[in-house]
Amino acid sequence: MARGIIYIMSTIVDGLIKIGKTTDFESRMRILENNGYHNITGLKRQFAIEVDDYDEKESLIHNIFSKSQINDSELFSVDIDLAKQLLSAFDGKMIYPKENKEKIFNKATDAVIIKEERRFSNRHHFKGVKFHSSLTNKCYYTKSNEKGTLSIYEVEGDIEVPNNSTPSKKQIVLQAVKDLNIPNNENETLYQLVHKLEKILIK
Repeated sequence: MARGIIYIMSTIVDGLIKIGKTTDFESRMRILENNGYHNITGLKRQFAIEVDDYDEKESLIHNIFSKSQINDSELFSVDIDLAKQLLSAFDGKMIYPKENKEKIFNKATDAVIIKEERRFSNRHHFKGVKFHSSLTNKCYYTKSNEKGTLSIYEVEGDIEVPNNSTPSKKQIVLQAVKDLNIPNNENETLYQLVHKLEKILIK
């Protein structure tokens, strides 16, 4: 049962990490930090764990992240906290950093959850715009709520337009689109109409 070290390094490229293996951690880190890897520089050690069957475990990790692998290298376009979460779940001895493995796992898990919540909170990529609708002769603004869905507010009074409002949110936005002479049709969704407003109002 071969025992060795699996490590994670960050790179100068945001979101690009190296996942590799070694039996001489300090020597390997010095080489990579000084010389880079596959024309990528700025490598910095982030995580390392000593495990049994390290060859097989490294292959498993590479297979899991294969869709994010850069060519046939050990570079992956993967969130570093997700990689840390996976590696810290292995049985083994922490090599770097000198922290409790469970603590590292929990920190990485929390970071992954926070990033996912942020991504979810604006999954439709609403930018937030202020607009006028001649249907009600009022000004409104848009924003994403905590569930990641679109909310529309009256500027005066900062009052949210309810889902069952009359006229509806879609009718209000559709008229705003028409007021700006933006090509449209009645079958478009509220989200599609808001994105059309954004393209015109955000320059």
